[in-house]
Amino acid sequence: MYVILGGTGQVGSATARALLDEGEEVTIVTRDESHGEDLKKAGASIAVSDVRDVEALRGIFQSGKRAFLLNPPADPSSDTDKEERENVAAIIAALDGSGLEKVVAASTYGAFDGERCGDLTVLHEFEQALKSQSIPAAINRAGYYLSNWAGMAEPVQENGTLPSFFPADLSIPMVAPSDLGKAAARRLMSGTEDVGIQHVEGPERYSANDVASAFAEKMDREVEVQEIPRDALEDTFREFGFSHEAAASYACMTRRMIDGKTMPADEPILGTTSLRSYIAAIFG
Repeated sequence: MYVILGGTGQVGSATARALLDEGEEVTIVTRDESHGEDLKKAGASIAVSDVRDVEALRGIFQSGKRAFLLNPPADPSSDTDKEERENVAAIIAALDGSGLEKVVAASTYGAFDGERCGDLTVLHEFEQALKSQSIPAAINRAGYYLSNWAGMAEPVQENGTLPSFFPADLSIPMVAPSDLGKAAARRLMSGTEDVGIQHVEGPERYSANDVASAFAEKMDREVEVQEIPRDALEDTFREFGFSHEAAASYACMTRRMIDGKTMPADEPILGTTSLRSYIAAIFG
C-alpha cells in the first residue's frame, strides 16, 4: 500500500490516480477529509492528519510499504521558508521507525544549498535530509508547474493581458501535474535500487509568449504578455498578499530561473502533456 502526502493537491492527487489506475492500494493524507472525496470515490483510503503531527504521521506511514513525500506549501502571508522547514523536519522525524521500504519525494529544478530562496533552498534541505536517513529515497525534481498559469485564466479573459514574472521570450522547462504524478508513481513502483535525483519536465520548453498564444487560441482573442520588471518582483508579490519574507524568497527563486541557474545538468524525463493541451483542459 502507498501513502501519499499532499494527496489532495494537484501533484499528489495525480500520483494517487496513477497508482489507482495500476490497481494499487493508496492512502491519501490530508488535513481535511472533505477534500479527498473524489479520490475516495476512485478507491483511495483517506487518513486525516497534519504533517506536523509526527506520531500520527508515523502511524500512517506504518500502515503502508512506500510513500510519496511532498512538502505542503505554506500560506504566502506567512514566513514561508520558516514554516516549510518545520514541515520538512516533521516529515523526516516521522520516517524514523516507520518501517517504509522506499520513499519518493517531490523537489524542484535548481534546488541548492542556501538560505531564503524558497523551494530552491527548503527542498534542497529536504533532499539532503532524505539522503542522510536509512530508507531508500528517490527524488523527482520538477520543472515549472504549468498549473501556475491556470490562475491567470480569468484576468486574461477579462483584459487580454498575461502577467509574467519572466521575460516574455524566455523558454524554461515546464511540466503538467499529471506528468509529475505518473513519474512519481513509476518510481514508487520500481525497485529499491532506483534512488537519487531525476529531473522531470514536459515534452517541450515554453515561454510566457507561448502561454499567451495558447490562451489566445483557446479564447479566440489577442493576448499580450505583461512582463513584471525584475526590480519590481518583491513589490508585486507583496501586492498579491505575500509577507515580506515570502516576497523576498519568491523573488529570489524567480531571479535564479531568469538567470538560468535552475537548468538541469542531466537528461530529464519527458512527460507527454503539451502546453496547449494543458491550457485547453483548463476550460473543460
